[in-house]
Amino acid sequence: MNQGWIYRNQVKKTDVGLTILEFYQRHYRHSTLHDWQERIASGKVLLNGRSATAETILQVGQELTYDRPPWQEPDVPLSFDVLHEDRDLLAVVKPVGLPVLPGGGFLEHTLLWQLKQQYPAETPVPIHRLGRGTSGLMLLARSPLARSGLSQQMRDRQIRKTYRALVGTGNVPESFTVTCAIGKIPHPVLGYVYGAASEGFEAHSECRVLKRMAETTLLEVTIRTGRPHQIRIHLAVAGFPLIGDPLYEAGGVPRQARSGEKLPVPGDIGYHLHAYHVAFLHPRTQQPIKFTAPVPARLS
Repeated sequence: MNQGWIYRNQVKKTDVGLTILEFYQRHYRHSTLHDWQERIASGKVLLNGRSATAETILQVGQELTYDRPPWQEPDVPLSFDVLHEDRDLLAVVKPVGLPVLPGGGFLEHTLLWQLKQQYPAETPVPIHRLGRGTSGLMLLARSPLARSGLSQQMRDRQIRKTYRALVGTGNVPESFTVTCAIGKIPHPVLGYVYGAASEGFEAHSECRVLKRMAETTLLEVTIRTGRPHQIRIHLAVAGFPLIGDPLYEAGGVPRQARSGEKLPVPGDIGYHLHAYHVAFLHPRTQQPIKFTAPVPARLS
């Protein structure tokens, strides 16, 4: 069991006029109407620190808190390898299955929580994220200089990240580029997930074949933009979704649940994607620096 958590929300203009119950129904669809009614009635949900009824109308700027009792989190691999560490940077290799940040039922079984235990005074800050099912290199900042400098490099597309990905056979070209925009798509449980969307944000992925096998094709994918689930979405857009991806189908949109199946979500694992190389400028010395992570056998 973990220690539980207090979730905090500030009421925005778009939420003014909703009742407390309607607010949680709209923003947290993973729980039922009855669940939220019980939580509000039992005092687990507070408005500006005080109990309120489910029918209380919200006003802009108010603070809602939900005190979630301790719960049993799913088992995941909690250890990770450190590739590099200095006063500004931390480069680690994240295993498949370990979430980076809290969410989806995970709180302490996350990379961020494990880092807080090892670096309680100044916890390293992730500069980018990897999906729960993605393994490999992650950069973290250990100083304000590194946090601002690396974040700026991300915005300026100076950080070059290269991945290994496993797709099917088909007519995969030797090299191809995908530039489909990525944006939010409605989701019946989460509210939204990311997918191919004409009104989304620009994204750019460069792909080339490394090896062709009887039933699979090994790709190298380099990205400079870092949209959520970019490689999973872009390869699906190109017609070559990752083998084992439970969410993204050809076309780059989320798969709908089939009869009797659980609705897939982005945190579901099973695909083969590994961040194995990153190149950037050291935020303090401005010298080029590169890190390479060991590659899993199936992606080598």
